[in-house]
Amino acid sequence: MTQPKHKVVIFLGPPGAGKGTQAERLAREHQLTKISTGDILRDHVSRGTDLGRQVKPILDAGQLVPDEILIALIRDRLAGMEPVRVIFDGFPRTLAQAQALDMLLEELGVPVSAVPLLEVPDELLVQRIVDRGRQAASAGQTPRADDTEAVARERQQVYREQTQPLIDYYSARGHLRSLDGVGSMDEVYNRVLQTLR
Repeated sequence: MTQPKHKVVIFLGPPGAGKGTQAERLAREHQLTKISTGDILRDHVSRGTDLGRQVKPILDAGQLVPDEILIALIRDRLAGMEPVRVIFDGFPRTLAQAQALDMLLEELGVPVSAVPLLEVPDELLVQRIVDRGRQAASAGQTPRADDTEAVARERQQVYREQTQPLIDYYSARGHLRSLDGVGSMDEVYNRVLQTLR
């Protein structure tokens, strides 16, 4: 079976839903490039770049980085990619970002393939994020600054306010595929694969 030339998958779901884990596996097994604006931004913060210094206080507070910064990062990543075979993890997060991404993809002549939405109850999400921080600490790693209960709850609130319009936007375009994000990694991954078929 030949791979379709272009493929654009946009993972939606609240922080802690497992988007990153599922996106990494999907990318590995289907020759896709995973683009996580969070990973790109954290890399800039850890390297102490101008951008890193600019976005660090925003990330530490659990707030969203301005759209124009993220769109520029995405444009930069997609430039020269042929074919465009990507998974977006944590982007777009706002309606303005989604519309800007659509315009960028249209310029490139690349349609959106699917938008899986991982759904997980709030309390389980907060628990997962706090556990992730504890596991990092017990493994001798520095936990992410946003892996605390207070920031996790703030991020859930921001997610609900900012991302609901995205869910409506992609649903109206027929791209959205809601799936249960509770279960083992394999169970959720199999649901993701079914939504992409």
